[in-house]
Amino acid sequence: MKIYRVGGAVRDKLLGLQPTEHDWVVVGSTPEEMLRHGYKRVGKHFPVFLHPETHEEYALARTERKTGPGYTGFDAYSSPDVTLEEDLKRRDLTINAIAEDNDGNIIDPYNGVDDIKQRQLRHVSAAFTEDPVRVLRVARFSAKLADFTFSIAPETNALMQSMVTSGEVDTLVPERVWKELERSLSTNSPHSFFETLRGCGALKKLFPEIEQLFGVPQTEKHHPEIDTGIHTLMVLQQATALSTSTTVRFAALVHDLGKGTTPKALWPKHIDHEKRGIPLINAFCHRLRIPNNYRDLALHVSRYHLHCHRAAELTPSTMLKVLKNIDALRRPERFEEFLLACEADARGRKGFETSKYPQAALFRTAFDAVARLDIRAITTTGQHGSVIAQKLHELRIHAITQAVAQFTPDG
Repeated sequence: MKIYRVGGAVRDKLLGLQPTEHDWVVVGSTPEEMLRHGYKRVGKHFPVFLHPETHEEYALARTERKTGPGYTGFDAYSSPDVTLEEDLKRRDLTINAIAEDNDGNIIDPYNGVDDIKQRQLRHVSAAFTEDPVRVLRVARFSAKLADFTFSIAPETNALMQSMVTSGEVDTLVPERVWKELERSLSTNSPHSFFETLRGCGALKKLFPEIEQLFGVPQTEKHHPEIDTGIHTLMVLQQATALSTSTTVRFAALVHDLGKGTTPKALWPKHIDHEKRGIPLINAFCHRLRIPNNYRDLALHVSRYHLHCHRAAELTPSTMLKVLKNIDALRRPERFEEFLLACEADARGRKGFETSKYPQAALFRTAFDAVARLDIRAITTTGQHGSVIAQKLHELRIHAITQAVAQFTPDG
């Protein structure tokens, strides 16, 4: 029985990164032997085991044979006679098909080390086309490794295009699409994920709401970049610079979906796009089984981002309405995420990337004024609820009015 470190841990080590997880391949063993050594089996379809002490995953070397569409249409074959090279050959990219033995020796049958040096994302074999998840994984690695300026090998991009044309990517299940999207949102360059998918034609298949934003013009005065799709990816870049929160980044990504439904006759204006984006976001999140916390923030940003941009023009009554509708007093952390997404939108324009955004400070001033109110005097009067509600509303309006009147952008 021989054990090798494989995959991301080896790749990251060669890139000078600290590996976050370790995967292992076991050659020359059987499930029975693994169990005798105290390993716990966890793989339903593949022979995967957890180490009795570290709980890291150890998989028996295996080969795979395509038997049907999608990423589950495989038969796995595992036996002591399966070699390390055969196991590595079934992997997606050469940079992920490198192994390391217990002495630190590198085993690299598919030239992954060279591709790391050349900063290339290249498929291991033609079997790449058998698993549609690999299209998403290449896009995610493009985002994950963007700081290292990796590019996709032309022949690999051609295979990805063929998977789109053949309909193979249509077999992806929503949960897996969302998993790869969420993981990409946590990288330093999530916009690269979408650029890669668009480059092979998969964006229109997997995220049609985002694809239809490209080619849609905006008013040049407010959007020098003009194209809505370009603006969307610029906003995502700004959200990434402002926050590590994937919910903020997702809200930034989908905040302008409504512009994709503006009739061409009305271009470059997009009246009520913020409202038209609501059903699109709901449908997007429903289709991909996206968690409610992502959906809820995205809906608030879509509906109210123009209110935030125009904060200085709003009446105290309207400011209070926004605060109440996004549930800011009960969810102050989400209110902060809302402001960050709005700031990303304002900065996600050509020439505005480093601009200040005093609107967020103004809305925080209004929020603080309301949050600091001592409302015990009116809630203990014994009056009817409707009367108390009206008095509370008036008190909050007065507080916002005073706070806003004293507000200065520079503090």
